[in-house]
Amino acid sequence: MRTIPSNLSAHLAEGATSLCHCWRLIRRDGVTLGFTDHDRDLAFGGTVFAARTGLEAAEATSELGLAVGGGEVSGALVSAGLTETDIASGLYDDASVETWLVNWADAEQRLLLDIGSIGEIRRADGSFVAEVRGLMHRLDEERGRLFRATCSADLGDARCGVNLSSSAYADTGTVTRTDGALAIAASRIGLADGWCTGGRLTWLTGANAGTSVEVKVHRAVGGTDEFDLWQRAPQAIAVGDTFRVTAGCDKTHATCRDKFRNAVNFRGFPHMPGNDFVIRVPRQGEPGLDGGSFFR
Repeated sequence: MRTIPSNLSAHLAEGATSLCHCWRLIRRDGVTLGFTDHDRDLAFGGTVFAARTGLEAAEATSELGLAVGGGEVSGALVSAGLTETDIASGLYDDASVETWLVNWADAEQRLLLDIGSIGEIRRADGSFVAEVRGLMHRLDEERGRLFRATCSADLGDARCGVNLSSSAYADTGTVTRTDGALAIAASRIGLADGWCTGGRLTWLTGANAGTSVEVKVHRAVGGTDEFDLWQRAPQAIAVGDTFRVTAGCDKTHATCRDKFRNAVNFRGFPHMPGNDFVIRVPRQGEPGLDGGSFFR
């Protein structure tokens, strides 16, 4: 049950009201932005809520129990601090959003309506529509450790332990040829063919500096390394842009053991039977089904 502050409740009981919506957006890097659908700026709680941003709220839903509620916010990409480049670069992915109902004549009369996070953002013709998801969507996210055959660690993190600063697992390069979005070529960087498939490419210079993307395919062709990327670059890739690329890992035990010599830190269960194990028919001489140990 939501408790309405007494001063706001008194205002709502009047014959006419002066209400607007305010949104406080907190990115994962700590940057805080404020927006309002009122026609002048408002300030409270240490945040200035900018007007004239073209933001407006669509119908929002609130669900009982554990169902996920939410709504949408739409607007034009015209406000300072909210640019199409930043959205395309993922800076607003999963950002926290507070939705406030405010008396614009007295900002002390306000009510926190909801706290959610930014979901899908659709952009077209200089405008955007952002999905706002309720807190219950966190229950759909994977938490903790799962029992599965593949590794649950990310390559190079504390649980994995692989040192991605080593020249054996990472290198830098300079773009010599590109389609501007999804494919690049560079002079040979010294890593074997396919070594970086599934790895991560981070732009060091150019219009995309600081952004990262996963490598779909890595090919070593003669004196050239070619990379196909899973996601389009936010800005056009140019010849001369430099990048750092790391080795890829498919999270299998064989790759961890043979490619990274890191089987001792493998965070999966490679000998766990699959769903079809109980209906498999043993064949004469088939290894692993003779009653012996899986580890010999």
